[in-house]
Amino acid sequence: MSPVRRGDSLPIYNRIGVLRAERGMSRAQLAGLIDVNPQTVGALERGDHYPSLDLAFRISWVFELPVEAIFSRTEFGPLSTELYRTDRPPSTTGSGESSHA
Repeated sequence: MSPVRRGDSLPIYNRIGVLRAERGMSRAQLAGLIDVNPQTVGALERGDHYPSLDLAFRISWVFELPVEAIFSRTEFGPLSTELYRTDRPPSTTGSGESSHA
């Protein structure tokens, strides 16, 4: 096994496909912006290929996000739960009152 690709023991998860879709960007468009071929983008999205540090920085530059928002050693949850997370307990239903201030 390559010392760079650690397989199942230390996987690298990513949000490239989600970020591309949010922006209406094709694999070919992203590939052109980060100077790789579209097949490489597909391999990255599937987890078949892990990016070099340089490539990870180029991808983060395109999406205007920090590297850790795109790549992680742990699986990402849905973006909605991270973006809209609240620390308050769930409201009870049927009270007719809004829980928003």
